Amino acid sequence: MKGLFERVDFLRSPLTIRVSLIAFGCVAFFFLGKHWSGEYPQQFVFFNSGTPSAFTHSPVVALSPNAEKKFNVSSLIDSADNHSLTSDLVLPPPPPPQRFGIVDANGTMTDDFNTGDSDPNVEENWGGGGGGGEGGENQTYMDSGNPTGADGGGISVRKFPLCPEGMREYIPCLDNEEDIRKLESTDRGEKYERHCPGEGKGLTCLVPAPKDFKYPIPWPTSRDEVWFSNVPHTRLVEDKGGQNWIYRDNDKFKFPGGGTQFIHGADKYLDQIEEMVPDISFGQHTRVVLDVGCGVASFGAYLFLRNVITMSIAPKDVHENQIQFALERGVPAMVAAVATHRLLYPSQAFDLIHCSRCRINWTRDDGILLLEVNRLLRAGRYFVWAAQPVYKHEESQQEAWRDMEGLTKRMCWELVKKEGYIAIWQKPFNNSCYLSREPETQPPLCDADENPDKVWYANLKPCISRIPENKYGANITAWPARLHHPPDRLEGVEMDAYMAKDEIFMAEARYWTSIIEGYVRAFHWKKLQLRNVMDMRAGFGGFAAAMIDLQIDAWVMNVVPTSGPNTLPVIYDRGLIGAAHDWCEPFDTYPRSYDLLQASGLFSREQKRCNITGILLEMDRILRPGGHVYIRDAAAVVRQVQEIAEAMGWRTALGDTEEGPYSSRRQMRCEKPLRRR
Repeated sequence: MKGLFERVDFLRSPLTIRVSLIAFGCVAFFFLGKHWSGEYPQQFVFFNSGTPSAFTHSPVVALSPNAEKKFNVSSLIDSADNHSLTSDLVLPPPPPPQRFGIVDANGTMTDDFNTGDSDPNVEENWGGGGGGGEGGENQTYMDSGNPTGADGGGISVRKFPLCPEGMREYIPCLDNEEDIRKLESTDRGEKYERHCPGEGKGLTCLVPAPKDFKYPIPWPTSRDEVWFSNVPHTRLVEDKGGQNWIYRDNDKFKFPGGGTQFIHGADKYLDQIEEMVPDISFGQHTRVVLDVGCGVASFGAYLFLRNVITMSIAPKDVHENQIQFALERGVPAMVAAVATHRLLYPSQAFDLIHCSRCRINWTRDDGILLLEVNRLLRAGRYFVWAAQPVYKHEESQQEAWRDMEGLTKRMCWELVKKEGYIAIWQKPFNNSCYLSREPETQPPLCDADENPDKVWYANLKPCISRIPENKYGANITAWPARLHHPPDRLEGVEMDAYMAKDEIFMAEARYWTSIIEGYVRAFHWKKLQLRNVMDMRAGFGGFAAAMIDLQIDAWVMNVVPTSGPNTLPVIYDRGLIGAAHDWCEPFDTYPRSYDLLQASGLFSREQKRCNITGILLEMDRILRPGGHVYIRDAAAVVRQVQEIAEAMGWRTALGDTEEGPYSSRRQMRCEKPLRRR
């Protein structure tokens, strides 16, 4: 009984009563909510059955109590105000923009921009013309299909035609007969210098290869033989066959390695020069050489075996194809004449300058031509002259020798050795000899503010270029250490930089080493048999240095655009070669000169100044069939370049840079096909 009473007392407790009331209320509330929600439109806000059956009931419409009443609302409206309410709302004009400009590829707004010249070969159809009309092969149209992946419509360029067969060896700035005929004088070789076609007269077609063109013989075999069909000209064989330059053997030209003054071969000739002046030391103290009037460039070809790179130059004269033979052999060469303008190389560029029967009168016009050699020659280095006045005893030849001897003495050159038919002079290390001459001695010393590195269309100067007092350009490390040692003249490069130039120099070297290592792995560069290579925007020469470090058996023509900082002195101090050039004009070389063209950031820099189509047509002209082009630039620029490249028939492939798919830069690989008429 006691337990029963305890349970009854528990039920009477206040807590039990409260819990029971709450439970009862919840159950009641649940059933009431379900009843009213299911039968009437007045649902509880928090509850809905949510089941499909809830939507099977007939819809119920609740009528307003005022449904049958009428109201006059005219008294609520101002009778005088009969226009729309929104017409009274006068919005203030937007504030004027704070700044006008364009956003560049890096997302920075600038008001310093130039729209550049219009491209006559790229004609946009702004809706209305339909892309028809006259114009022929190079007319363009807007492609709404957008094959390039750019925002908006892309520009599509129709196929370019082949040039006439007579233009197979065409060099635009040296074959401009119209302007050459207008020259007032040609006594000083003016007709062999640059005379580029005027505006609207540039190349608009694709230069064809010879009829039986074959892919070039690879280096080093090409040093000794090339295909006759690639350079089908026999004038040099007829003129120089007896001097051991060149002869024809069935379908090939062969090069025994001789020259007019070294008919027994270049190797013995080089040995003799080194024995005469041991300090020349090919491959160590002498790394970069200029060969003036080079013939077929056997001198430079054999210096490769001694770790020396030679810039071989000759004019396009009666032996007009000698530079073409040099390039076909795989030897660095340019068409150039020592006439009235400076050569396109910096001061103190060459460790040795060579002239063997180069047919140049060095003493004419008070020695102005030899003064150009003096500008190019590094302080303390050597000029080698192998010519008839050195060893012949006829009065005319002896007079020429006396003139040369007197001129070089006034220029403070020291005749260090004369042996047989070779004479070798040394340039002084500093200006002390010049300053100690008699006041009226000719030629004079150039003014202190004269820039010896200004070369683009610069006239020859009738004065002696000063040697820098700080000895920059003279204190050069021996090869191969100089390739990676930041030279003193790096400090003289005028450029905007946020870090030390030495650091930029080293960073560029690391960058290109990484890039080319990737090319070797991914694109098998060592199997491409590359030989003649051009870097179209060379910077400090990091691309060429990386090619050497990675043992790719090729040489690089480092082109420094005149639109940017002049880094050519740095390139030559490193033991590399190159030339200044403005890419708004053609380059002075024969068609089909190069196996590979590399252009990094070139088009985005030059598009405001130059016709991009003109640059690409020039690239096609100087590129060999089967040759390769690698372009790295802003994505929008690369897409535009791709359109023109494909119109030229190049095979193209776009890819990401090492920065990844979201970078503002892209890279493009191209290959030129073989085209014949």
